[in-house]
Amino acid sequence: MTHAELARPSRKQRVRTLWISDVHLGTRDCQAEHLAHFLKGYQADRIYLVGDIIDGWKLRSGIYWPQAHTNVIRRLLTLSKRGTEVIYVTGNHDEFLRRYSRLMLGNIQLVDEAEHLTADGRRLLVIHGDQFDVITRYHRWLAFLGDRAYEFTLVLNRWLNHWRARYGYGYWSLSAYLKHKVKGAVNFISDFEDAIAHECTRRGFQGVVCGHIHHAEIRQVGAVEYLNCGDWVESCTALIEHWDGQIELYRFAEAQARETAQRMAALGETA
Repeated sequence: MTHAELARPSRKQRVRTLWISDVHLGTRDCQAEHLAHFLKGYQADRIYLVGDIIDGWKLRSGIYWPQAHTNVIRRLLTLSKRGTEVIYVTGNHDEFLRRYSRLMLGNIQLVDEAEHLTADGRRLLVIHGDQFDVITRYHRWLAFLGDRAYEFTLVLNRWLNHWRARYGYGYWSLSAYLKHKVKGAVNFISDFEDAIAHECTRRGFQGVVCGHIHHAEIRQVGAVEYLNCGDWVESCTALIEHWDGQIELYRFAEAQARETAQRMAALGETA
């Protein structure tokens, strides 16, 4: 049994909204199998794909597209066919889609940003967030250089988790750990959060749902509720809105541990 199967909810859960960002389909570090199983566990009225779902930057240098990546696309199309509204918010890695903004294909809509009204009446701006990253906007060569360094960290992360799995340990993100420990990365995240919160205040939103920096979080930034989806490369995280408007941060590693504990307890009861 794979780790993704252990992390899958035991039965399909009905929720109001799902937010997913930074999947990076087309790269070797995309955790597509985990995402496909996550999507199978939930039935949502609306799904927001908050940018960098397909990695156009990486696909320019060569095609890498295994079956698991196709399975994610097929799962989203199936959900759309069954009535789920899918809103694809473009990001910088899939910026090639921005020329088609406002395109609608059945229940699938392509936009550069969106407004979401929660069940309890909060207005949220939904945007990828690269617009508030100074490096991405004004120093693209530095962004590409940083992307290469990040890829190297992800290679180390992949090998580390390969050996952790062989010895019975769960998934752990080296790159996410470094983000919390390196002062420059911490300062960058803080500046990003402040910039996007300022824009929300200026435009009259109560909160923002974004991605881009691969750092999942729910917290208050001044008067603004800041919600970051995280990613499906290192941390495997998503945001879930329940029917009362409460928004939950889903973490694959925590779901994996919880499901494993439940299965072990069930085995103990039957022994």
